[in-house]
Parts: sequence; structure tokens; C-alpha cells
Amino acid sequence: MNHPMPANMSIPGPIDPVPVPRAVPLRADGRIDLIGLSRDDLRMALETAQLEPKQAKLRAKQLWSWIYNRGVTDFALMTDIAKDMRLWLANRFAVSRPEIVVAQVSEDGTRKWLLKTDDGHDYEMVFIPDADRGTLCVSSQVGCTLNCRFCHTGTMKLVRNLTPGEIVGQVMLARDSLGEWPSQPEGRMLTNIVLMGMGEPLYNFDNVRDALKITMDGDGLALSKRRITLSTSGVVPTMARAGAEIGVNLAVSLHAVTKEVRDELVPLNRKYGIEELLQACADYPGANNARRITFEYVMIRNKNDSDEDARELVRLIRKYKLPAKVNLIPFNPWPGTDYECSDADRIARFSDIVFKGGISAPVRTPRGRDIMAACGQLKSAAEKKSRAELDRLAAEKQAALG
Repeated sequence: MNHPMPANMSIPGPIDPVPVPRAVPLRADGRIDLIGLSRDDLRMALETAQLEPKQAKLRAKQLWSWIYNRGVTDFALMTDIAKDMRLWLANRFAVSRPEIVVAQVSEDGTRKWLLKTDDGHDYEMVFIPDADRGTLCVSSQVGCTLNCRFCHTGTMKLVRNLTPGEIVGQVMLARDSLGEWPSQPEGRMLTNIVLMGMGEPLYNFDNVRDALKITMDGDGLALSKRRITLSTSGVVPTMARAGAEIGVNLAVSLHAVTKEVRDELVPLNRKYGIEELLQACADYPGANNARRITFEYVMIRNKNDSDEDARELVRLIRKYKLPAKVNLIPFNPWPGTDYECSDADRIARFSDIVFKGGISAPVRTPRGRDIMAACGQLKSAAEKKSRAELDRLAAEKQAALG
């Protein structure tokens, strides 16, 4: 007997086997926001508004350039479109940005934005400037489906997936703030994007894919797929699909080399174990020595930082013949955590063992700690949860994961 699927699943499945046309949501003012629509959806939105098909095709091409190449949000400034058409567009459509609730700048130059969705939910993004690059850490969900115990975001419940517009809108807002319009490949401060903010990108696959396609479009934001990294906690069934349909770099939140410890730190490991995860990495399309898979490994005192852990990490990577590097991340504390960061000597020793095993293992310098913008610290809600509340939430999420 077939049972209908529930309308809203608390834990989204990795693959939706039924292709469904994307519904274009209306804003509160009745207009349609064009940010996040694909080229075809943009053209169809114009046709649905009763623009003749040939005209819609032309206007869609013009709008695409104004929106994604020049960063213009006001139809009145789109000077190659007739004035009466600009007014017609403004009455029916909008080109928006995420609402900024708070913008903070760290003493090291890191910037963090607290943003709000149209339906009142908070999420965050972070920009990290370096001498040779500038990396934008983008969120894909409000909250998170997972409960990685070292991660502040993991203490939040999943509220909802971010839309393609809300995801690509983060990139565009950062471009606004950095004064990087019109889009051009050279001389940018924002050179790289990581899907490593709030949420698990592979549990919001379709929206992430669609947002990144806009980001990589050569006539728009024009960011190379080699400059984009998608980070996953290990949603194994969707990893190959990500490689085939998106083709960006892959980062995996590993954080442990034994089942017992990874089950604790990354509870998704109970569903997709280390060996299964590493095989999926070995099978990831496009992975090679020039495009290595990055393993993120947070260094936690007396938990995952022993010499034996380092040697096992080398053994596992060699076993699966992975073109890989390991980012060692000093644990970033947050209110309510029971974990402590490994000391500097221990981290250096761990790194040395991995390097001697023939695998690059740089230690990431913590950035933005003073504004809670460092890796694992993102969490839009300011309230502090008790340990009992954190344990209860962990149990709920684990039950949902099955």
C-alpha cells in the first residue's frame, strides 16, 4: 500500500526523485523577486506577466546582465531598457538583497553579517580577507539538520532551507559591501566562496546547485568553479551528484578517524560511516592532484588529537588513494561547549606526523573569534542553551536521522 509523503519533512532526503517545476514566490508587496531565478525561469516570469515571448527573451538577457554583471537593483538605472518598460518591470518585479540586521568587523578584518529572511528568520555569512584571496563563507540553511557536537550552529534546530535567491544574494551583498561591481575576473577582493556557513549544503541540494550555477555563469557573477568549495559532513548518497551536477571543489568535515569518536562529534557518521564516506570521496568526479579533496579536522584536546589519530588519518587517506589535504582547525569555543582546543604543541606535532606521511596538513589560523565568526561559531540566536537542552536537542536530531 502506498502512503503519501508528508508535505514538510524535518530532515530532507538527499535526493528528490520527482522533478517539480519551481514555484516562484511572491513578495509581501505582490511582486516577484528576480534574484535566484535561472535564465529560463527569468524569461518565463516575464512571459507569465504577459510579455510577448520574443520580447521576454530579449529583456531577460538585458536583466541578467544588469542584475548579475553590474549589480543594479533599481530598474530605473537600466538605461538600455525603454523608460515605459522600466516602469512596467518595477511594478511587477523586484531585485532585492538580504536584509542586514547587524554587520560586524573583527579586529583582524573578518566581516560578519547577521541577515534576515522575508519571513523573519536569521542567518549569517562571513567574509575572510587574506593577502592573496578573500573568501566568503555562505550559509545554505537557517539552522542545521545535524548536531555536530563541536559546532555552535549544530545546537540550532533546522528552520528551513534557504532559497537560491537567498544563497546567491549573500554573494551579491558581499559584492555590494566591497564595491566590486561591475563583475570582473581580475582585481577582486572576493575571490573564493565556501559553502561552509550555517547548514548542510547537501540537504538543500537543488537550491544550492541552482544558486551556484548563477554564481558560476560567465555572463554574471563569473566565479570559476575552481574558486568554489562545497563542504559536507558526509551525506554520501548526494556527493557524486554534487560532483556531476555542480562540479565544484569538495571539503569533508571529517574530525575523527574512529567510529566511536566520529559518532560523537559528527552524528551523521552513524548513518554513513568513515569507510563509506572515504569511498565516496575516492569516487568524487573530478578529484585529482590538482583538485584535491579537503578534509576539515577540528583539533579537540584529548578527543581526536593523539599521535595515533594522526597516523590513522594518514593510513585511511592512503588506503583510499585520495588526492587530499587536511586543514587542521584549532577548536573555536562557544558558550555551553564542553570541549577545549588542543594546545599549540600538540597541533604542531599532529601536523608534522601527517606531513611526514606525505599529506599536506596546514594549521588554519583562527579568524574572527572576537565577533563569533570563526569556524564552528556561527549561530544567529544569541541565547545560551543549557547542557541539558543541548543533549535533548542532540537526541531529537539523532532520532530524526534514524
